[in-house]
Amino acid sequence: MNLIHTRPISGTHVVAIPYPGRGHINPMMNLCKLLASRKHDLLITFVITEEWLGFIRSYTKPDNIHFASIPNVLLSELVRGADFPGFYEAVMTKMEAPFEELLDTLELPVTAIIADTELKWAICMGNRRNFRVASLCTTSAKFFSVLHSMRFPYSANMSQFELAERSSGISPDIRMIFEGSTRQVFQLSLECISRVPKAKYVLFTSVYELEGHAIDTLKARFNIPIYTIGPAIPYFELHGNSLETMVQNVPSYLQWLDIHPPCSVLYVSLGSFVARKLSNDQMDEIAAGLQDSGVPYLWVARGETSWPTEKGSEMGFVVPWCDQLKVLCYSSIGGFLTHCGWNSILEAIYAGIPMLTFPILFDQAPNSKQIVDDWKIGWRLKEEQKDGSLVTRASIAELVRSFMDPENNEVKNMRKSASELKEKCRKAVAENGSSQRNLDAFIKDISQGHDVMLIE
Repeated sequence: MNLIHTRPISGTHVVAIPYPGRGHINPMMNLCKLLASRKHDLLITFVITEEWLGFIRSYTKPDNIHFASIPNVLLSELVRGADFPGFYEAVMTKMEAPFEELLDTLELPVTAIIADTELKWAICMGNRRNFRVASLCTTSAKFFSVLHSMRFPYSANMSQFELAERSSGISPDIRMIFEGSTRQVFQLSLECISRVPKAKYVLFTSVYELEGHAIDTLKARFNIPIYTIGPAIPYFELHGNSLETMVQNVPSYLQWLDIHPPCSVLYVSLGSFVARKLSNDQMDEIAAGLQDSGVPYLWVARGETSWPTEKGSEMGFVVPWCDQLKVLCYSSIGGFLTHCGWNSILEAIYAGIPMLTFPILFDQAPNSKQIVDDWKIGWRLKEEQKDGSLVTRASIAELVRSFMDPENNEVKNMRKSASELKEKCRKAVAENGSSQRNLDAFIKDISQGHDVMLIE
């Protein structure tokens, strides 16, 4: 038995618990890495289910981040799409007890908890146990603000979901929030949002310079500190290597990108989970449209179907996975066909890449609106399909050709806007940038007077 642990170190112990989905776990881990890099005596316990521990155990992480797991009380990640409402309800009702049991086994006192906003129970549990809880929101601040502003009176005969559906003046992109969710999921989401003001802090994975108006609105509405600490993407892992000059262990898709001219390739990714919501017919139209466009494309299709490989050609390269941020920062990438997930949007903005938007559910249509109407760094590939009709191969091919045309004046203006947002984003994460200052302010808040003695 090794008992040589004698040197005391003053530190802060944070427990982080993300919602159990890749689009939540990744930004939570990126935030924890950023926090660990800013305060080296900070200890972070990162809590996930046993299944997710198996998925991410090999992640590279600082020594002051440690994994801990709770039992698999949920449907497997591999099948949760078959009963997502049931999975979502289980997240809200079955994770709290094993998480509390785990807290009771930790050797070091807990300074603070960082919990995903979509863990309905986390804030109340933390308050009951006198833990300071920071709520991490992994959607845009604008979308969060819209949901928090929804105030529909309850009726004995009509649910909140039905009232929201029937309310007048709802724009098509906001209506997709309702149409892409079951009543059960929508109501649970609103309950999660409604509890956020009871937290001690709110963290957004956004950048203040991207969403200043929404952030200022929320600051005026809430009486707790709000910090924009984004983008919570692995930009800090890009530094130190020249992307085009690395010659060892270069993946085949990067070698393929190397042979293409600047801004000539369209990157395509519709998300690992939401892509399964598209019909096979719509997938076929997308594949055919890309092929007919004549534009080279790199497509990430994560094994949900077999047709992309069958329909590939010399113009296209299909992979089950890629390092998305590294790809988007490659000089040969000129555009991104995206489902408008928030993490993907932040990566595209960091890389300065315009987007073709194809929203599928929940927050993705409002996100598309921000891209196209607010920031003017993209075009809609998918408009509202009221009759459920497909976006055809002909319309896809035509729009992709125009979108990737370097001589198109509208495209030139869009690229200029994307480049300007890229600069704002990178300044925010530079030393003394808004996101760096917010990270330091949050660390100071949770550390003052609450350091614990770590024994090494």
